[in-house]
Amino acid sequence: MVASGGAGRPGSDRPPMTPLTMSHRHLPGVTVIEVCGEVDATNHTRLREHVRQARARPADHVVFDLSAMTFMDSSGLHALLACHQEARTHDARVYLAAPQGAPARLLEITGVDAHLPVYPTADAAVAAAAADPPG
Repeated sequence: MVASGGAGRPGSDRPPMTPLTMSHRHLPGVTVIEVCGEVDATNHTRLREHVRQARARPADHVVFDLSAMTFMDSSGLHALLACHQEARTHDARVYLAAPQGAPARLLEITGVDAHLPVYPTADAAVAAAAADPPG
């Protein structure tokens, strides 16, 4: 698991940033990437790098477990969409699982949830991905 710390934002009333941690696991035909904490302009490159390393089998579908993601700005959204574009080049798909709060709202207001399937749990997203053969 990769972890990082973060401090509150200078000049902001927001509480200290929730550290970004990520982990992944491989299942037959599916890579599950769990993203916890906050993803923003200060750490989105760490997310992109973790995704790149986790996708050792590019033809695998990708499930992002967002159940513990507490915040995501447009740079985090861009990282998810970049993975989607990369997966499509290998006839794979990206599935989003259990976004809550601000990340769920961002997916909704940007319309991303109309293009990337969103499931209420990681198990449901994994089951959908496993039932969807690549190609």
